[in-house]
Order: sequence, then structure tokens, then C-alpha cells
Amino acid sequence: MLRTTGAVRAFTTERVGDDALYRVLEVARFAPSGGNRQGWRVVVVQDPARRQALRDLYLPGWYDYLAQRAAGLVPWAPVTDDNAERAAVLNAPAMAAAASPDGFAEQLHRVPVLLAILADLRALAAVDKDAERYSFAGGASVYPFVWSVLLAARAEGLAGVITTMAVRRESEVCALLEVPEEFALAAVVALGHPVQQPRRLTRSRVEDFTTIDSFGGQPFVAEGRESAAARPDRTG
Repeated sequence: MLRTTGAVRAFTTERVGDDALYRVLEVARFAPSGGNRQGWRVVVVQDPARRQALRDLYLPGWYDYLAQRAAGLVPWAPVTDDNAERAAVLNAPAMAAAASPDGFAEQLHRVPVLLAILADLRALAAVDKDAERYSFAGGASVYPFVWSVLLAARAEGLAGVITTMAVRRESEVCALLEVPEEFALAAVVALGHPVQQPRRLTRSRVEDFTTIDSFGGQPFVAEGRESAAARPDRTG
């Protein structure tokens, strides 16, 4: 299942029953978290008006994302060319005009299941909160749960995607969903019956991202395996 749980954004119109969604969340709740504090909260967004409003808050960030991608940037990378990013975002209206009206973002409100995943900021062990660089350690106590939702969904014949685009408009999303100030928006998860089940995913080999003793050390290769450079990718 780990090898076939990819990001899926195309769903059929088949309804996802509440019982199935409950089972997904019941399994996902066993995800690890710092101190077993389980600092997540889930809002199942069902009301059509709130879904539409969530979609409207999602779209501007999506078009900014497309504009930065078109400029060859990694959107909002913590280490990036800020001037290039600003210049790219100026092209966002053009990206919006070019977007397909039937795209995932434009039709977000029609996704069978929309989950807003919230993180209780009082429960996260953000050991790097005072670091001069971008802080991310606190996410270790909530994103394993989010990933577990996708894994559990696969067992129900469902699929989906984790998206953080709505975080660009976090305060407005939290107001829309009446979220207390102690909570932050971690992700929006879309789930449904996939148009096509994901079968073959492409990922880097272990030795492409794992080294021995130092960042620039020798690639880690299991005994009896030939090096990455000497063999084709058979893993998919």
C-alpha cells in the first residue's frame, strides 16, 4: 500500500458514506505524535456554502503557485529568490485566466470529502520554534496523522491528496470554520473514489538520498546490490 498511495485529484461522483469516512479516521487516529498528545482536530466540511467559500479562498494561492512553477521556481521554498518569487506572483492573474474551469482547484467544492486538518498549537513539541531558519519540527506531531488518513482511505478503496494551499489564507479559513485561535490550519485533505486507482509511482532510489557518515559521504547501498548508476530503475 505504501508503494501505491499517491496524490489523487480526480474523483468520480460516487458518494463516500459516513461509515467509510469514520473507519478511515478511526484507523488514522493511531498515528504517532509527540508525547501521544494527538494534537489534531478534523473538520468535515459538508455545508455547500462553506465548501464554496473554502474553494474561493483556495484559488488565489493556487494561481500564485502556478505562476511560480511557470517561472521555474519551487513555490514558497524557504530558501529562494524572493525577488523572482514576487515577479512570478505578478503573473498570477494570467495563470488564473489560463486555468481549466474543470481543474481540481476550481472544482474543490465538488470533491466528495473535504477535511480541514487543524493542529493544536498547545500540543506541538516545536523544538525548533526559536531557530533562525524556518520552523517545521512541530509538524511531526500532526502530519503523520494526515498521511495515515490517506493510507486508511486506500484500504476503503478511496484515494486523495494532502494540500496546504489554503494555509495561504489561514485566518480566513479558520474564521469560516469557526476555529479557536489556539489552532492552526495544517492541511486540507480531499478524498473520494478515484477515477483511476494509482498503480505505479516514481520515486528516487534510497542511495540517491542516503549517505554514510556525512552529508557528502558515500551513498548507502545494501550488501549485494549494485550502485544506482549501474542499474536501471526497476522500482517504479
